[in-house]
Amino acid sequence: MIFKRLATDAQSKARAGLIETDHGTIETPIFMPVGTVASVKGVHQRELKDDINPDIILGNTYHLYLRPETQVLEAAGGLHKFMNWDRNILTDSGGYQVYSLSANRKIKEEGVKFKSHIDGSTHVFTPENVMEIQRTIGADIIMAFDECTPYPCDYNYAKRSMHMTHRWLERCLAHLKKTPLKYDYDQTFFPIVQGSTYKDLRVQSAEYIANAGAKGNAIGGLSVGEPAEEMYAMAEVVCDILPEDKPRYLMGVGTPINILENIALGVDMFDCVMPTRNARNGMLFTANGTINIKNKKWEFDFSPVDEMGITYVDTDYSKAYLRHLFKVNELLGKQIATIHNLGFYLWLVREARKHIIAGDFREWKDKMVIQMDNRL
Repeated sequence: MIFKRLATDAQSKARAGLIETDHGTIETPIFMPVGTVASVKGVHQRELKDDINPDIILGNTYHLYLRPETQVLEAAGGLHKFMNWDRNILTDSGGYQVYSLSANRKIKEEGVKFKSHIDGSTHVFTPENVMEIQRTIGADIIMAFDECTPYPCDYNYAKRSMHMTHRWLERCLAHLKKTPLKYDYDQTFFPIVQGSTYKDLRVQSAEYIANAGAKGNAIGGLSVGEPAEEMYAMAEVVCDILPEDKPRYLMGVGTPINILENIALGVDMFDCVMPTRNARNGMLFTANGTINIKNKKWEFDFSPVDEMGITYVDTDYSKAYLRHLFKVNELLGKQIATIHNLGFYLWLVREARKHIIAGDFREWKDKMVIQMDNRL
């Protein structure tokens, strides 16, 4: 993987860059649609490629390990071939999913024992076998196994967890050296900064991760319930330490406003289930604010879903029609809303990129934050 910085905003720390991998070019800043179980929910790969057009999507190691299971993915030739996706894929390590199973998992130095949310069967994730699982899945960018702490989190617990995450990182690196590639392309490894919302821990962790010398770095343990101001404060602390010549990935973030504010702090890569999950509940994100398409006010509104939208659904269908689909619980409504939201997120980061290169990102960002905060 090669990362090139092309421009930096004069009034913020926003960067525009390029990531080159064996599966193509990723223009940053970038939002990665979440393809949990080898599918971005409700979207055909052809629509994903032709209309939403992301350079990279995300897969979940935990979910892919359980279903379809790694032996199926290996027999298919990896996740790219299994789901017919010839662009970039990033896989998380499963750490966040294990965190979310708090009632059904036990964390020890060796790793994490957890019960499947599907059938209650018992499994163990360790730094070593998570590296092997991600080798088999075959993503272009793979993540270190870490512990994602909750919010709020006791300082001493956050400190112990951070140090364990650092020890797990060393085990991940050692095992990767012994685990050959399974397919005919390279994989790039990202370690993860932890430390909850404690500045001194975040500084310590960011320095440790920076010294690991990876080709890219991730920031974890945010967007887990903390106020947005704390998220921004921690992201700023970490971005000021992580190397400028390597991409920075803020995991699991977030709202359109969160994304713009973190771009301004120097973050390059994002993922979140919000655009797809909220779409299935009738919430549409637009440049002028959010729309609850289920509201009665749209019943006789025959204007396009979003006149400024970049996907075909934005102009092919009206707000009144989309509201009708949700009212009668028609699956097509959720699909239209999902395509719209993902298209908007990709438009947003690409528009941010244009303004970074043009040199007026800060002014544009401040205006967009005010506009998008509206309820339409």
